[in-house]
Amino acid sequence: MSGITILAQSELPAGAFSRELEGESLGVPASVIFVDAAPGEGPSLHLHPYAELFFVLEGEATFTDGVQEHVVGAGSLVVVAPEQPHAFVPVRLRQIDVHLAERFDTRWLARSNKPGSAATRRSS
Repeated sequence: MSGITILAQSELPAGAFSRELEGESLGVPASVIFVDAAPGEGPSLHLHPYAELFFVLEGEATFTDGVQEHVVGAGSLVVVAPEQPHAFVPVRLRQIDVHLAERFDTRWLARSNKPGSAATRRSS
């Protein structure tokens, strides 16, 4: 098997507003979420035991730690430390989220209202 794997986003499992890849399936220590979210489609407040990086490609979103809010747009990089609560609400958003772990490990601090959202699909 080659050390280089090429996948199309369409080959990845689909969520409510994303496509996801857990690195464990490829033997790599990072997992990725390709987000394409309409207004209001974002995860509720949660945290991970590892850092997460958000690369905002298009659009705008409001990120929160549960206390403060930060509006970010295309070209922004958001870095969230391990165990830091966070959530985001997009106006319209395309971004790539990189979880620095081979598997998603999420502790939800608030419930999502949307059936099929990430909050109802994954948990640690």
